Amino acid sequence: MGELSQILAVVIFLAMFATIISGKFKRYIPALIGAGLVMLVVFLLVMRSPETIWRVLNIGQIAQVRFWIPGHEMIESTGVNWQTIIFIAGMMVMVEGMAEAGFFNWLCLLVARLVRYKVIPILISFMLLSGFLAMFIDSITVLLFMTAVVIELARLLKFDPVPLIIGAIFAANVGGSATMSGDPPNIIIGTAFGFTFIDFLFNTGPIAWVGMFLVVIYFYLRFRGTLRDSTRSIQVEALPSPAGAIKNRRLFVLNSGIFLLVIILLITHAYTGLSVGTIGVIAAVLAVLAAFRRAGHVLSRTDWQTLLFFTGLFICVGGLEETGVLKALAGYIGKVSGGNILILIPIILWVSAIASGVVDNIPFAATMVPVIANLAQESGVPLSTLAWTLALGTDIGGNSTPMGASANVVGIAIAERYGYPVSWGRYLRYALSATIMVIAACWAWLMIVYG
Repeated sequence: MGELSQILAVVIFLAMFATIISGKFKRYIPALIGAGLVMLVVFLLVMRSPETIWRVLNIGQIAQVRFWIPGHEMIESTGVNWQTIIFIAGMMVMVEGMAEAGFFNWLCLLVARLVRYKVIPILISFMLLSGFLAMFIDSITVLLFMTAVVIELARLLKFDPVPLIIGAIFAANVGGSATMSGDPPNIIIGTAFGFTFIDFLFNTGPIAWVGMFLVVIYFYLRFRGTLRDSTRSIQVEALPSPAGAIKNRRLFVLNSGIFLLVIILLITHAYTGLSVGTIGVIAAVLAVLAAFRRAGHVLSRTDWQTLLFFTGLFICVGGLEETGVLKALAGYIGKVSGGNILILIPIILWVSAIASGVVDNIPFAATMVPVIANLAQESGVPLSTLAWTLALGTDIGGNSTPMGASANVVGIAIAERYGYPVSWGRYLRYALSATIMVIAACWAWLMIVYG
């Protein structure tokens, strides 16, 4: 029964994955169908374990105080990661409130003016900004903000926003690998082993920014021909001033204040003891209160389909976790390496990178945490070395596909919602080779510094 459940879990996941890649259906549909099949076929018919369904759904966790105020304890991410879903939902509501106040139009025009309305400088400056912000703010938040800005700017200046969105996604994930608060896998790794913001900054930070500059050069060379002539027909003098984009000054000030408060809460949540789910709720409640009579409109524009997709995806990945597929993959690493650090580093790095492109890097990171802990004890290899390797592999490897990291899913979903669909083929054409390049640079860095 164990082998059959594993085979079925893998088949269902691959079928869901292939259907999403095909682009024939909205991504939440195959995700929810796959989730239903995992629960019905794998958990009920084969494993005959109704309790596994409740463990993967993990709804009871929401009722626990430590879910909202965990302090310095690690929040388990087995099954549906409600922290991620609630946080994204809250940030979506906040972003819609800011859009209602004209915040993004104002920022678009301000940035456009600073770079003299040239698209190539916008590409470069936005990538660097995404990477920098992602060091302190969760990369999901950065993409919620940056994608909306890019789309508004593209509509004003008449260029294709997809290259800039892919660049911002990539930069946010690379920049996020530099600190503990940047990407969700880093939060999982840091809280599990007691590493601090500074630990990450001095160990993963340097190579993250080497990778960042490599990626900026790569995207510049890749897109300069496509974007160079896109604004020739635009009359710069005819563009409105940034101040004219503010629809309601009171709402603008309120929503700007909410945004700054949420940034502070995200940066300090490791010290305040608040979970990201709690911060998401705070963001949503404040945005709704600020909107007042327009609250219903703000809530109606929230992208619930993306939240359904996340839920279905977590359940399908939970099928791989509960049947032991991910643990078998992780255990194989220790067997093949034989405890040699020169073999362990590339195996953990490349396997994490490849796996994070296929499954969401959050559950994979959570699965790998106990594995590298055991490997460190048995082989004598420093735990910190394996932790930095895992962080870089999952964070940057998640760039390789549209569903490899939560930030990718959010950025692409927003683009599609505003009429700029990003196909799997187009995303892979730009991001896969860049991912391999940065992972190779990380490999060289890790071998030189820790090998």
